[in-house]
Amino acid sequence: MLDSKIPQGPLSDKWTSHKSNIKLVSPANKRLLDVIVVGTGLAGASASATLSELGYNVKTFCFQDSPRRAHSIAAQGGINAAKNYQGDGDSVYRLFYDTIKGGDYRAREANVYRLAEVSSNIIDQCVAQGVPFAREYGGMLDNRSFGGVQVSRTFYAKGQTGQQLLLGAYSAMNRQIGKGKIQMYNRHEMLDLVIVDGKARGIIARNLITGEIQRHSAHAVVIASGGYGNVFFLSTNAMGSNVSASWKIHKKGAYFANPCFTQIHPTCIPVSGDYQSKLTLMSESLRNDGRIWVPKKEEDAKAIREGKLNPTDIAEENRDYYLERRYPAFGNLVPRDVASRAAKERCDAGFGVNKTGEAVYLDFSSAIIRYGKEEAHVKGLDENNLKVVKELGQKVVKAKYGNLFQMYEKIVDQNPYETPMMIYPAVHYTMGGVWVDYNLMTTIPGCYAIGEANFSDHGANRLGASALMQGLADGYFVLPYTIGDYLADDIRTGKIPTDTPEFEKAEKEVKEQLEKFINNKGKHSVDYYHKKLGKIMWDECGMSRNKKGLEKAIKDIKALKEDFHKNINIPGSTDEYNESLAKAGRVADFLELGELFAKDALSREESCGGHFREESQTTEGEAERDDKKFTYVSAWEFKGDPAKASLHKEALNYESIEIKTRTYK
Repeated sequence: MLDSKIPQGPLSDKWTSHKSNIKLVSPANKRLLDVIVVGTGLAGASASATLSELGYNVKTFCFQDSPRRAHSIAAQGGINAAKNYQGDGDSVYRLFYDTIKGGDYRAREANVYRLAEVSSNIIDQCVAQGVPFAREYGGMLDNRSFGGVQVSRTFYAKGQTGQQLLLGAYSAMNRQIGKGKIQMYNRHEMLDLVIVDGKARGIIARNLITGEIQRHSAHAVVIASGGYGNVFFLSTNAMGSNVSASWKIHKKGAYFANPCFTQIHPTCIPVSGDYQSKLTLMSESLRNDGRIWVPKKEEDAKAIREGKLNPTDIAEENRDYYLERRYPAFGNLVPRDVASRAAKERCDAGFGVNKTGEAVYLDFSSAIIRYGKEEAHVKGLDENNLKVVKELGQKVVKAKYGNLFQMYEKIVDQNPYETPMMIYPAVHYTMGGVWVDYNLMTTIPGCYAIGEANFSDHGANRLGASALMQGLADGYFVLPYTIGDYLADDIRTGKIPTDTPEFEKAEKEVKEQLEKFINNKGKHSVDYYHKKLGKIMWDECGMSRNKKGLEKAIKDIKALKEDFHKNINIPGSTDEYNESLAKAGRVADFLELGELFAKDALSREESCGGHFREESQTTEGEAERDDKKFTYVSAWEFKGDPAKASLHKEALNYESIEIKTRTYK
């Protein structure tokens, strides 16, 4: 049943050969075909723009007031591509290998190689759209390094890369909206998938302003609705980000893959209190120049927590640059999962530096001095004048990271040029998602999943700056080819009617669920349950997991889910703008996903990437894989309840690389 449809032949020829042999749809016939795209982040926006440019009739949906509000806009640090502008040894193969290794050998080889292949095209596309990437003195596009690699391949626009890339894709969308090739539905949320004769043929959507339930048909449906990090309540995701579109298609037959593979990002602003609603990410690009440390002496850490000592009072010899100490080859640029666990280990050992004891320092003082001395030398100034050197160095750092420093200062009320930033790991990205084959089609014919919504190309851990790469690769350069292979059989089908029993049944079920929420006069708000779920997930399924904790999580989530459906209270009605009602549906889906998440984590009795089972670790506390038993993708089939979900396994076969113990030392 799990046919990944990976083409035959050498790895480097698979994509080229596949494109040459799949079915095509002529320009005249594309005008006869309708495609629905759910989501307008980088994957959804690029797919919508490209499909409509090709000639398809596209309907695009987002629950935000504008496509520009998609969470992709929050991405900061950059986008990877194997152009080797730095001449430091990068190549398509190197990007492919780093991504497979970074994902702890739990990603599909053919998909990752294709991603590396098309990466260069993305940069050319975005430059042509006017994306203002940073440039070197000579005018060439600049690059910086990110975690898990030893080359500079990350293209960036200060700390606003996601925003600039999304504006590029949005402008391409707007061109097609203006031509009438894209029908844009802002403030609409997909609430169900409609299947006719075994094929995805449309969706049921709710107008979030009026409450109107609508039927929309198409010959294919594309889910590009992002990841599910908000199952933890506190995450770096936008507060509206949810799993509902993915979960709806899962309940209609799309397998959900690797739900336990969730990324903890090491450089987030620490939690400040019990009433916080989200967390703020500080870009991984800061680890290029920032050095991460905690005090060597536990008494110094305690004095800092009590406000008796400032970090600048700690002498250099009394600082533990623990990543540089433990991983000398990569230092502060180890992958995110490694950096996150190392921070947790130091804080658990009593070396945390904020009031809660859950923070480490990210310090730019060395970089400021280094850059300042370079600038002073160039300008012929005194390199030993500390005041001059600091001023010059801060200007260089401001040019590279200024908006990030400004954001930190606004939130924390500390000047990061003078005082080290405080950071701590937090939930960020999800590598798990809807299972797709090589063509990005789910197990439902005609239903596709792209970007973070699918189980992706990242295995058990995503390298920094690869999310934007995958989203745009799927939307601009993969799906527009592969969807034609399916739609070629639909050119004589004609318009899909919406007055069929399948649409009527799906709409009826959606309305019944909404009425049930409204009429359930319980005693607790939606956030009450979301926060409780988030605490269970973080405590038992967070940075580390164990058998006892995962079994407890499953039991606790089941009880919480039962209480949710008994005691949820939603004010207002269904036929108006009702944010509580919209969120109730999303939290109901999170509760089911949370249970499957814990079930998946319990079944994977190994540590790999972002999934760290305490029972499976080396004597040095590193993740210990079990390649004999677990070199596969976990693909779960819905059977009426997460507890009854059936596990299917896609074996991961590596033909071009050797599986090794991952080390960054």
